[in-house]
Amino acid sequence: MKKTLGAVAVAAAVALSLSACSGSSSSAESAKGEISYWLWDANQLPAYQQCADDFTKANPDIKVKITQRGWDDYWSTLTNGFVGGTAPDVFTNHLGRYGELAENKQLLAIDDAVKKDNIDLSGYNEGLADLWVGQDGKRYGLPKDWDTIGLFYNKAMLAGAGVTEDQMKNLTWNPEDGGSYEKVIAHLTVDKSGKRGDEPGFDKNNVQVYGLGLNGGGDSSGQTEWSYLTNTTGWSHTDKNPWGTHYNYDDPKFQESMTWFAGLAEKGYMPKLETTVGAAMADTFAAGKSAINAHGSWMIGQYTGYKGIEVGIAPTPVGPEGERASMFNGLADSVWAGTKKKDASIKWVEYLASADCQDVVASKAVVFPALKASSDKAAEAFAAKGVDVSAFTEHVKNKTTFLYPITDNTAKVKGIMEPAMDAVVSGKAPASSLTQANEQVNALFK
Repeated sequence: MKKTLGAVAVAAAVALSLSACSGSSSSAESAKGEISYWLWDANQLPAYQQCADDFTKANPDIKVKITQRGWDDYWSTLTNGFVGGTAPDVFTNHLGRYGELAENKQLLAIDDAVKKDNIDLSGYNEGLADLWVGQDGKRYGLPKDWDTIGLFYNKAMLAGAGVTEDQMKNLTWNPEDGGSYEKVIAHLTVDKSGKRGDEPGFDKNNVQVYGLGLNGGGDSSGQTEWSYLTNTTGWSHTDKNPWGTHYNYDDPKFQESMTWFAGLAEKGYMPKLETTVGAAMADTFAAGKSAINAHGSWMIGQYTGYKGIEVGIAPTPVGPEGERASMFNGLADSVWAGTKKKDASIKWVEYLASADCQDVVASKAVVFPALKASSDKAAEAFAAKGVDVSAFTEHVKNKTTFLYPITDNTAKVKGIMEPAMDAVVSGKAPASSLTQANEQVNALFK
């Protein structure tokens, strides 16, 4: 199941008849002054503040004001800003959002500037630059970083259970019995009387430590929750990616996988969904409530920064088709179509995508920048901190990634699938109920 990104260029470059936003006309005033920039990750704020300071030193006529908001608040405030005309000039964009933003003419196409300024798109990791070419053939962003999924684990808990790190690196999974992955999860689960999940007398209703943490139901993508499993079976979210028009939540392979996943909570090996509301999965891990957490590479700094916990990182399990899988997501910086500072904003986006900024981000050992050379420097920075990040980088090296599903109607798809997935993961509905939800989703594309 090696899903390469090379084919993305062809799919992403197909031009349709949508008209592109031209934004404000170039003028002397649009090339100077203060521009606003929004991002959602507090861990990355220091790096980007340094980039902003360096940018202003090189461009004294332009000042960058950075605002950081949490994920949910970020998107709700941004949406209101588009409606009210108060959106930031430049903002961090997500693959799951930009299709609709481009369709609604909220994004400025930057093709002319990229060509004029000779931006070398070949310097980014394979496929990342192509992802930000919309259905109309226009470019709506320059890559800033990428991420994949791995298994964070508590080394002391593993040692206490007799589970070796070599075992963690060689886990297998299947939707029938969970493979060695479920065996390890069960063994790492401990109830309040000290019984393990695979021992007689285990009390699933009084669990002290769960073998696997839960981040939520996964809504439409399951990025960190279940996609690293479901996509090892030959299943994919959509008929094609990017710009698919048919979702596959009715596929028996997917529903069988979700039955297994929900079964972990029923067996007591994973928290019940209702107990996770309002609780950050990483924090419950830090509190010793889970032994393994499947999470994204953007969380490396947080997991490895907890005091008193020695954390290891293992690759995702090998699935039924003989390979691992990880969703591959790449963020970009985009310019709001309504900006009054078009030229200054584009100049800032180009700087964010340059080695001058991405090397700064790499040095902070927080995320993997989009530029290949900067990404390698980030891996070195993590290693200097004693953190082995090969569980994440091997996915890119071995081409065992698949794209975050990029389609139109993403907000509506999520609106349908979030309660549907929550119902399945919480045990309130069988996985077969996803067939009806899938019909509602696909009706959006008719």
